[in-house]
Amino acid sequence: MATTHGVNIKTVRQAVRMLEAEGLVTPVRRRGTVVRPRVAMKRLGTDRYAKSKWKSGLVAFAADREATGRAWKPSDQTNEVRKVEADAEVAEALGLEPGDPVYERARLVKETGVPTHTLTSNYRPEDVAGTILVGPTPGPAGRGDGFAILTERGLEPDSITETVRARMPTPDETELLQLPAGEPVMVLHRTTFTSSGRPVEFARGVHAASRFTWSYTFKIPD
Repeated sequence: MATTHGVNIKTVRQAVRMLEAEGLVTPVRRRGTVVRPRVAMKRLGTDRYAKSKWKSGLVAFAADREATGRAWKPSDQTNEVRKVEADAEVAEALGLEPGDPVYERARLVKETGVPTHTLTSNYRPEDVAGTILVGPTPGPAGRGDGFAILTERGLEPDSITETVRARMPTPDETELLQLPAGEPVMVLHRTTFTSSGRPVEFARGVHAASRFTWSYTFKIPD
């Protein structure tokens, strides 16, 4: 490259380092530095939570896949459930006191074996105890996953408050999501409410930024 463009080899190395820092190229063992594929899937925003989807058995991550013409299978999602003490953020979202018990359901979602994001949901024990939602089986918790189970318990989700922000990943997140140098993550916080305003789920997700585009369609308020 230095010879072709008539520049100093140090200039080429600096340019490649800049591209790597921006997440546009990545070093691959025994292959050198290669251009990273941009294969973002469409994240549906509000439409991914449509009642028609989860009441017919389609979970949110699968709705994203189908919107981009991608295949999915239940085993694309892991499942780890445990009972923990609510931290300050979880307690505030669910209307509890810090230290109160909650069920924590952590998932890692992959596409063709490559991690795309994590999502960890928290529930009040009285809302989900004894259901398959807090069981050990990998993949979605039955048809419609968590929202369908909450509905069966008389706690049908009716509204959601969702916030999204970007930051650089922690070392653990970099390893778990197999992120290249320079790639940020999108952090999602989601609180789900019944029609009476009772919070029934608080979820925190970490998404590899290059794996998603975020799309929202909504009516403009008066």
